[in-house]
Amino acid sequence: MTDDSPQKQSVRIDKWLWAARFFKTRSIATDAVEGGKIKLHGERPKPAKAIKTGDQLEVRSGPFTFEITVLALSDRRGPASEAAKLYFESETSKAARHLLSEQMRGNAASAPLLRGRPTKKARRDIARFTEDGDDN
Repeated sequence: MTDDSPQKQSVRIDKWLWAARFFKTRSIATDAVEGGKIKLHGERPKPAKAIKTGDQLEVRSGPFTFEITVLALSDRRGPASEAAKLYFESETSKAARHLLSEQMRGNAASAPLLRGRPTKKARRDIARFTEDGDDN
Protein backbone atom coordinates (compact mmCIF):
# COMPACT_ATOMS: atom_id res chain seq x y z
CA MET A 1 0.00 0.00 0.00
CA THR A 2 2.72 2.47 0.88
CA ASP A 3 5.01 3.43 -1.95
CA ASP A 4 8.65 3.15 -0.84
CA SER A 5 10.05 4.38 -4.14
CA PRO A 6 12.32 7.43 -3.82
CA GLN A 7 10.38 9.48 -6.44
CA LYS A 8 7.18 9.42 -4.32
CA GLN A 9 7.82 12.42 -2.06
CA SER A 10 4.31 13.89 -2.06
CA VAL A 11 0.71 13.05 -2.94
CA ARG A 12 -2.33 15.21 -3.65
CA ILE A 13 -4.32 15.69 -0.45
CA ASP A 14 -7.60 14.53 -1.99
CA LYS A 15 -6.00 11.30 -3.26
CA TRP A 16 -4.38 10.64 0.11
CA LEU A 17 -7.64 11.19 2.04
CA TRP A 18 -9.37 8.74 -0.30
CA ALA A 19 -6.54 6.19 0.01
CA ALA A 20 -6.56 6.54 3.82
CA ARG A 21 -10.30 5.76 3.74
CA PHE A 22 -11.55 8.98 5.27
CA PHE A 23 -13.89 9.36 2.28
CA LYS A 24 -15.59 6.78 0.10
CA THR A 25 -14.77 8.41 -3.25
CA ARG A 26 -12.17 10.85 -4.53
CA SER A 27 -14.86 13.29 -5.59
CA ILE A 28 -16.26 13.36 -2.03
CA ALA A 29 -12.71 13.92 -0.73
CA THR A 30 -12.24 16.77 -3.23
CA ASP A 31 -15.55 18.34 -2.18
CA ALA A 32 -14.54 18.07 1.48
CA VAL A 33 -11.23 19.84 0.82
CA GLU A 34 -12.96 22.56 -1.21
CA GLY A 35 -15.66 22.90 1.45
CA GLY A 36 -13.17 23.63 4.23
CA LYS A 37 -13.58 20.32 6.07
CA ILE A 38 -9.84 19.66 5.84
CA LYS A 39 -7.09 21.78 7.36
CA LEU A 40 -3.39 21.34 6.66
CA HIS A 41 -1.29 22.90 9.44
CA GLY A 42 -4.36 24.97 10.42
CA GLU A 43 -4.99 26.36 6.93
CA ARG A 44 -7.48 25.44 4.18
CA PRO A 45 -5.65 23.74 1.29
CA LYS A 46 -6.79 23.22 -2.28
CA PRO A 47 -7.52 19.64 -3.46
CA ALA A 48 -4.32 19.51 -5.53
CA LYS A 49 -2.11 20.56 -2.59
CA ALA A 50 0.72 18.08 -2.15
CA ILE A 51 1.20 16.60 1.30
CA LYS A 52 4.24 14.80 2.64
CA THR A 53 5.03 12.65 5.66
CA GLY A 54 4.91 14.52 8.93
CA ASP A 55 2.14 16.92 7.86
CA GLN A 56 -0.57 17.70 10.40
CA LEU A 57 -4.17 17.35 9.17
CA GLU A 58 -7.52 18.11 10.76
CA VAL A 59 -10.31 16.15 9.07
CA ARG A 60 -13.97 16.86 9.86
CA SER A 61 -16.31 14.06 8.86
CA GLY A 62 -19.86 14.60 10.01
CA PRO A 63 -19.82 15.62 13.66
CA PHE A 64 -16.40 14.06 14.26
CA THR A 65 -12.97 15.68 13.97
CA PHE A 66 -9.78 13.68 13.42
CA GLU A 67 -6.43 15.30 14.27
CA ILE A 68 -3.87 13.21 12.45
CA THR A 69 -0.22 13.13 11.41
CA VAL A 70 0.68 11.70 8.01
CA LEU A 71 3.03 8.73 8.48
CA ALA A 72 3.14 7.35 4.93
CA LEU A 73 2.04 8.33 1.44
CA SER A 74 -0.16 6.41 -0.93
CA ASP A 75 -2.38 7.28 -3.86
CA ARG A 76 -3.89 3.79 -4.05
CA ARG A 77 -6.82 2.63 -1.97
CA GLY A 78 -6.31 -0.67 -0.21
CA PRO A 79 -7.69 -2.58 2.75
CA ALA A 80 -8.60 -0.68 5.92
CA SER A 81 -5.79 -2.36 7.85
CA GLU A 82 -3.25 -0.92 5.40
CA ALA A 83 -4.97 2.48 5.29
CA ALA A 84 -4.70 2.78 9.08
CA LYS A 85 -0.89 2.61 8.73
CA LEU A 86 -0.86 5.81 6.68
CA TYR A 87 -1.60 8.09 9.64
CA PHE A 88 -1.42 8.48 13.41
CA GLU A 89 -4.36 9.98 15.31
CA SER A 90 -3.58 11.92 18.48
CA GLU A 91 -4.87 10.64 21.81
CA THR A 92 -6.79 13.87 22.49
CA SER A 93 -8.57 13.46 19.14
CA LYS A 94 -9.53 9.87 19.95
CA ALA A 95 -10.79 10.86 23.40
CA ALA A 96 -12.84 13.77 22.02
CA ARG A 97 -14.43 11.56 19.34
CA HIS A 98 -15.23 8.87 21.92
CA LEU A 99 -16.83 11.43 24.24
CA LEU A 100 -18.90 12.90 21.41
CA SER A 101 -20.10 9.46 20.30
CA GLU A 102 -21.14 8.63 23.88
CA GLN A 103 -23.06 11.91 24.13
CA MET A 104 -24.77 11.25 20.80
CA ARG A 105 -25.67 7.72 21.89
CA GLY A 106 -27.20 9.11 25.12
CA ASN A 107 -29.19 11.73 23.23
CA ALA A 108 -30.50 9.16 20.75
CA ALA A 109 -31.84 7.01 23.58
CA SER A 110 -33.95 9.85 24.97
CA ALA A 111 -35.18 11.15 21.60
CA PRO A 112 -38.55 9.86 20.40
CA LEU A 113 -38.45 7.52 17.44
CA LEU A 114 -40.64 9.20 14.83
CA ARG A 115 -40.55 7.76 11.35
CA GLY A 116 -43.00 8.56 8.59
CA ARG A 117 -46.77 8.55 8.94
CA PRO A 118 -48.40 7.31 12.11
CA THR A 119 -50.09 3.92 11.94
CA LYS A 120 -53.86 3.60 12.02
CA LYS A 121 -53.73 2.71 15.71
CA ALA A 122 -51.47 5.70 16.45
CA ARG A 123 -53.85 8.03 14.55
CA ARG A 124 -56.78 6.73 16.61
CA ASP A 125 -54.81 7.28 19.81
CA ILE A 126 -53.95 10.83 18.73
CA ALA A 127 -57.59 11.53 17.86
CA ARG A 128 -58.77 10.11 21.19
CA PHE A 129 -56.20 12.20 23.04
CA THR A 130 -57.08 15.45 21.27
CA GLU A 131 -60.87 14.88 21.54
CA ASP A 132 -60.65 14.20 25.28
CA GLY A 133 -58.84 17.47 25.80
CA ASP A 134 -61.52 19.61 24.09
CA ASP A 135 -63.81 21.54 26.45
CA ASN A 136 -66.58 22.22 23.85
